Amino acid sequence: MVATVVASLATSLLASSVSHSSPSTTLFFTKLRSSSGLRFSFAVAPLCSRRAKFMAHTIARATLGLTQPANIEHPRISFAAKEIDVAEWKGDILAVGVTEKDMTKDENSKFQNSILKKLDGLLGGLLAEVSSEEDFTGKAGQSTVLRLPGLGSKRVGLIGLGQSVLSPAAFRGLGEAVAAAAKTAQASSVAVALASSEGLSNESKLSTASAIASGTVLGVYEDNRYKSESKKPQLKSVDILGLGTGPDLEKKLKYAEDVSSAIIFGRELVNSPANVLTPAALAAEASKIASSYSDVISATILSAEQCKELKMGSYLGVAAASANPPHFIHLCYKPPSGPIKAKLALVGKGLTFDSGGYNIKTGVGCSIELMKTDMGGSAAVLGAAKALGQIKPPGVEVHFIVASCENMISGTGMRPGDIITASNGKTIEVNNTDAEGRLTLADALVYACNQGVEKIVDLATLTGACVVALGPSIAGVFTPSDNLAKEVFEASEVSGEKFWRMPLEESYWESMKSGVADMVNTGGRQGGAITAALFLKQFVDEKVQWMHIDLAGPVWNDKKRVATGFGISTLVEWVLKNSS
Repeated sequence: MVATVVASLATSLLASSVSHSSPSTTLFFTKLRSSSGLRFSFAVAPLCSRRAKFMAHTIARATLGLTQPANIEHPRISFAAKEIDVAEWKGDILAVGVTEKDMTKDENSKFQNSILKKLDGLLGGLLAEVSSEEDFTGKAGQSTVLRLPGLGSKRVGLIGLGQSVLSPAAFRGLGEAVAAAAKTAQASSVAVALASSEGLSNESKLSTASAIASGTVLGVYEDNRYKSESKKPQLKSVDILGLGTGPDLEKKLKYAEDVSSAIIFGRELVNSPANVLTPAALAAEASKIASSYSDVISATILSAEQCKELKMGSYLGVAAASANPPHFIHLCYKPPSGPIKAKLALVGKGLTFDSGGYNIKTGVGCSIELMKTDMGGSAAVLGAAKALGQIKPPGVEVHFIVASCENMISGTGMRPGDIITASNGKTIEVNNTDAEGRLTLADALVYACNQGVEKIVDLATLTGACVVALGPSIAGVFTPSDNLAKEVFEASEVSGEKFWRMPLEESYWESMKSGVADMVNTGGRQGGAITAALFLKQFVDEKVQWMHIDLAGPVWNDKKRVATGFGISTLVEWVLKNSS
């Protein structure tokens, strides 16, 4: 995925330099429009020896270490909703989601739940017997898969859902557990049912089926692009039993597929190493989204010179040290028809690698080897763009903005003590080059406000302080707008992703004042996530509702050593709420 677009982008840039330049020509710009309506903006430079060397270095840098990710086709799973007796279903695994209440037994050690009681009767009491022997009580995270004769399915699985009150996260976990069982058994066909679905409303059944489908797709998926050997998943079909049928449910399952594919895309972006996913490669991926959904999405990619014309000194200061030039990404979604009721912006931090600059990351816990993940905010934004390009919601215009670059060290780099000027004219004394993400976001937020949007949500792997405060699974939310907070938290209830609202304590701004500039870019160690959010607030128009999401913790699964795709599902839900 990434390697192909890097090579094609580098080749096209080199070709345009050859065809549009002469040694005496100064730097100029050109805008191109393809027949599909996709818009690009590139800087075109003269083909002098310096430029040729630079382009050759850019191409070589994109494939440092000769690494080329394999072009692995994502698994395609067919989902179907059916209303049939679970005992009559035929296939490899019949998986039943059970709560602790469902596992209750009478004085004769027989199930009281009607579905489990029926299955146990057909299996001669073995299901109750084995669940007791294995101490399976239906707690969240528990699962047992048995190969027992007596049913149409080859295996029967019990998947624990925990307490009786269930959430989208629990049902997504059910799908993930089903995927794990299918991998272990090399199963190609699976059915999923709930032991108790009678109390669910029609709307709850739709969201439950969607969450199960999403969890199954994400559970089956493994990012093996950088491995020399990989196994193909065998799972081909999943039947969801007892949650209804009809066009509404089919539409919901299609929605789950669209969002899941976007989450996989986001995971792959974050998983990709910095020698492959350069700022140019990230911009090419964004342009690919626009070309794939050119009926609703357009792309503008700004060069460093174009950003200079827009006076983005804060962003360009961070990018100055890297041999890989910055690429400012702007995708715009507009519905195929109808009036626009809301204008939104999603802004993502796009540091494809963060060395820390002259305040280099050193010592235990600095996690410099994981700084490829510092573009996790941009992955969420571009993942949302991909999903919305497929869903095509009416009535809403969405701008997806990423100031992509690397934070490196060189003689041209930003130094501690330098004063840089953002595009809104505010000056910043850089007292720490490792607080670079907020500097790139400053100009991105000003740019977003200039698009005439009413609401902005920015996402960034911004501070370790937020991870200390909330741990690895919860993102911190900062906003002065109660209405915007309400919208996003309602969206997160559907997605199952975890957020926690943090205070914007204005008195902490005292620590961000400079004696020689408008502000410094970092305060003291205390309240670091709050002062970072207060810094961003300086670059947002007061008339615009704004939210900052610090996802430094949940962007990465440290146990599995892979990206999570966090934020994409919630962003899509939020946009849809503004669409309706």
